[in-house]
Amino acid sequence: MSDRKSDKDSGMANRRRVLGDAWVDKAQRNTNEFNAEFQDLITRYAWNEIWGREALGDKARRLMVLSMMLGIKSYEEFAMHVRAALDGPPESRLTPDEIKEVILMSAIYCGVPTANHAFGVAAEILREKGMLPPKAV
Repeated sequence: MSDRKSDKDSGMANRRRVLGDAWVDKAQRNTNEFNAEFQDLITRYAWNEIWGREALGDKARRLMVLSMMLGIKSYEEFAMHVRAALDGPPESRLTPDEIKEVILMSAIYCGVPTANHAFGVAAEILREKGMLPPKAV
């Protein structure tokens, strides 16, 4: 049987593996008495209970999260997970083409405006990372 501390420690290890130390450190710096319980909740449940499961693996979960973020039009979370997917460990990293496929599929299942916006969000991130040329002026 697990306890809250070990669940949180396992969740934090998964969170760092998937999102990277810089992002997690930023989230930790932004933790305060108002949101600390929420941060604890997502670390124990999302990052331990869900991301800690072995059946699907990180790469499949990355694809699913990107899809779901588009489904609920959560573009800020979509952007965070695009960055994490491009920077993640090699075995779970997504390519720009894989991200493009998620967005193309979202055009059918979530709507063309969703996909259009997602292409813009992802393109900006790819430009920041030098994976796409700068915008034409």
